[in-house]
Amino acid sequence: MGKLLIVTGMSGAGKTVALKSLEDMGYYCVDNLPIPLIGKFAELLTDGNAEISKAALGVDIRSGKDLPMLKEVFDDWDIKGRVEYEILFLDAADDVLLKRFKETRRAHPLSKDGRVETGIREERTVLSWLKERADYIIDTSHLLTKELRAQLQDIFLKNAEYENLQVTILSFGYKYGIPEDADLLFDVRFLPNPYYVPELKHHTGLEEPVQKYVCQDGVAAEFMAKLLDLIRFLIPHYISEGKNQLVIGIGCTGGHHRSVTIAEMLFQELKKTADYGLRIDHRDIEK
Repeated sequence: MGKLLIVTGMSGAGKTVALKSLEDMGYYCVDNLPIPLIGKFAELLTDGNAEISKAALGVDIRSGKDLPMLKEVFDDWDIKGRVEYEILFLDAADDVLLKRFKETRRAHPLSKDGRVETGIREERTVLSWLKERADYIIDTSHLLTKELRAQLQDIFLKNAEYENLQVTILSFGYKYGIPEDADLLFDVRFLPNPYYVPELKHHTGLEEPVQKYVCQDGVAAEFMAKLLDLIRFLIPHYISEGKNQLVIGIGCTGGHHRSVTIAEMLFQELKKTADYGLRIDHRDIEK
């Protein structure tokens, strides 16, 4: 019996990238198949003589008035148990989606009045039931294309356990402003500052000499132990509450040394056991 993955989500959230990545992983991919034909496609896939072992169907708001019919299709599959299927929902924050549409100068499928904002709001309402029913939810607000591909490979190629949470560890400098999207903020300006050491001033927390300086007196290690304990306590609760995106801000004065060092340490420790999406971003390291 072949496996079927329904790939859906908000317009501009990365469905095209996801389908291409899945195709590279050996999935037979079909985008925007009419809803009335999805049942027939599933029947062919579950046929014992079918050559396709796994397929991905792209379904989105372009299905129009037929989209609600998909509920009936899923209900039928659940009752009869003949189709083994999962749902992947790609999402992103409204402001991110708006920016992506403006950058590509594309019109939103539902922006009848010409305003992308209106289309995004309407689409989110129409697709809400699909998101609730999804097995995997990936928030691509802070993901690069290569990071989305890597996450899909972890889930669908390496069969890694995955929780519907994307954690971003973000280093930044307070002199450039607090990140507006940060959920948790930690100020590490109490640690030794390499900025005042001439031979370290123009280096960053990505380099070992700077890291050793920041961690010289053991305070950084003690802080990291307490921080890890807190984050590991919080994450399962965020997951159980259905949170899809968590941004952990680590700040120092300029965002070059201390915050980068601690962010890297946190990232490396969490990566050892993470069963959720995890990425790191150094916002101000080049400033």
